[in-house]
Amino acid sequence: MPRGSSPKRERQYEHIKDSLLDRGESEKEAEEIAARTVNKERARHGESRTASRSSVQDISSGRRGGLRSHRGAGGPTYDQLYNEARQRGVKGRSKMNKRELAHALGK
Repeated sequence: MPRGSSPKRERQYEHIKDSLLDRGESEKEAEEIAARTVNKERARHGESRTASRSSVQDISSGRRGGLRSHRGAGGPTYDQLYNEARQRGVKGRSKMNKRELAHALGK
C-alpha cells in the first residue's frame, strides 16, 4: 500500500488479499491483485495524484467482479491490452486490434 493511504483502504487491501488467499491464490498474486484493486478505487475517488483513463472511466472494481479477469470469457479489454503494450514498448500497437495486441503480448 502507498504511504499516506487511509485506514479504510488498508482494511480493503487486507480483506481482498485474505479473500484471494482463501481461494488458493499465491501470496504474491494476492498482494498484486489487492494492490491494483485498491489503487483503482483510490484513483476513482480522487485519492491519488495520477490516474489512468481506464481506472477512472471503466466500471468499478466491485461491479466488474471478474467480468474482465484475465481468465474470464472476454479476457482483458482492448484498453487494458493497449496500456500494457504501451508500457512494454510494443511497436505498431496503435494499428493493432484486440486479438493482435493479445498475440503481441503473448496472451
